[in-house]
Amino acid sequence: MTLDYLIIGAGPAGLQLAALLQAEGRRDYLVLEGAERPGAFFARFPRHRQLISINKPRTGTDDPELNLRVDWNSLLSDDPELLFTRYTPRYFPQADDYLRYLADFAERLRLKVRYNTRVERIAFADGVFTVDGHTARRVVVATGVSRAYEPPIPGFELAEHYADMSVDPNDYLDQRVLVIGKGNSGFETADALMETTTVIHLAGPSSVHMAWRTHYVGHLRAVNNNFLDTYQLKSSNAVLDGQVRRIERDGDGFKVTFSFSRADEVEKELRYDRVLACTGFRFDASIFDDSARPELAILDRFPAQTSAFESVNVPGLYFAGTLTQQRDFKKSTNGFIHGFRYGVRALHRILESRHHDTPWPATPLKATPEAITDAIVARINRTSALWQQFGFLADVVTVEDGLVSYLEEVPVAYLRDGGVGPVPLAFVTTLEYGPDHDKVDPFDITVGRIAQDTVGRAHDAAYLHPVVRVHRGGEVVAEHHLAENLENRWDRPEVHVRPLAEFVARQLDAR
Repeated sequence: MTLDYLIIGAGPAGLQLAALLQAEGRRDYLVLEGAERPGAFFARFPRHRQLISINKPRTGTDDPELNLRVDWNSLLSDDPELLFTRYTPRYFPQADDYLRYLADFAERLRLKVRYNTRVERIAFADGVFTVDGHTARRVVVATGVSRAYEPPIPGFELAEHYADMSVDPNDYLDQRVLVIGKGNSGFETADALMETTTVIHLAGPSSVHMAWRTHYVGHLRAVNNNFLDTYQLKSSNAVLDGQVRRIERDGDGFKVTFSFSRADEVEKELRYDRVLACTGFRFDASIFDDSARPELAILDRFPAQTSAFESVNVPGLYFAGTLTQQRDFKKSTNGFIHGFRYGVRALHRILESRHHDTPWPATPLKATPEAITDAIVARINRTSALWQQFGFLADVVTVEDGLVSYLEEVPVAYLRDGGVGPVPLAFVTTLEYGPDHDKVDPFDITVGRIAQDTVGRAHDAAYLHPVVRVHRGGEVVAEHHLAENLENRWDRPEVHVRPLAEFVARQLDAR
């Protein structure tokens, strides 16, 4: 039997797509998973077992859509019991709780998953994929980034990788330790070892970027930044800015040559008892033969993709989950569950549209400024998708021949590439931070900020706020910013609603 879809990997993304296909009920699909359970990544990672994806069961509202704004772990389904917030009250939950959740999600929805089935070879010929004896018209790879990323450092093979190093602090007693990598895994590791080591240096070529400033949640999170205190307060540890040039054995330890960025590339030899590599992961493309091998991007760490999450060189090969961060690398949230769950829903709609002649779901509206404004305001005050996938997903109001339709959660690039067809006039709504938001210190009270609910200067706001752009024939011809609001409510009649209605009316009159 040739399947409509073969999904590789039963992690959160693979299960999310399977749940959408199962609910739709008209496509033949199968998920192949190499482990004996779903979410095998979380059986080992993060190594110190605390997730940094927030979990907030108590929100003060029973609106499930609003609650997903502060629930970064639940997958999307119509079953209210399948919310991760029911599994633990911990704000930063344990990975083992997430394993339980994923197992229950797959079992309760009766998803078609074949476990203990590790994919060895994917081939493509005559419009059909062959995957270890299975055949499918389309393959969706949702394996995540499963191979260690190894920077080109001579002697790097001498380092212990994050995936394999001991997580027992006593194994590092009285040792000098170098941690390569300034991401969350590096800081998580350093924080765990501070009590038993004599010295920890944390090294990397890039500056430390704080997530609370950049709004990219893959940057350093406050929950992992205790180590910075020990550096800045001169408590033995340090952050080294620059390049590790080489790693060499030196008796029972290691000699590391380091080039300091802040000192005009001055090189210094430093000695350590252990070198730990927390340099992240990359996509494992070894399962593809030459007929189906996707092009790679971003230092070969991710598959290169179109705006439809399809391989740029292998038709019918799609990607889901953290692999899709190639589309918004270090800008939005496709690398994380709370972002890619909506990306997977968009992918499902793309697949239905492209391969099964099912138009993007749309709600008809009256062709009046008031109706369009009311629909936009209602959505932006509830949507979790645009909230989580800021700047990447958009709600689109199309206007054509007097007919007005409201389309939810369309990838902006997919719309721009004509994915929903030619649109003479469209109002495209996103939630976005200001263009220079990462340059503003939000805790510096000496820096002027736009006052909340300020009409007329909303375009200068740095914080998250709605932006409505007008597309005519695929070109952006006008845009309107709604004033930011402390409680993220954009429905004040004179501040938000009336200015938007006037903007919409002007654009409709300009047809």
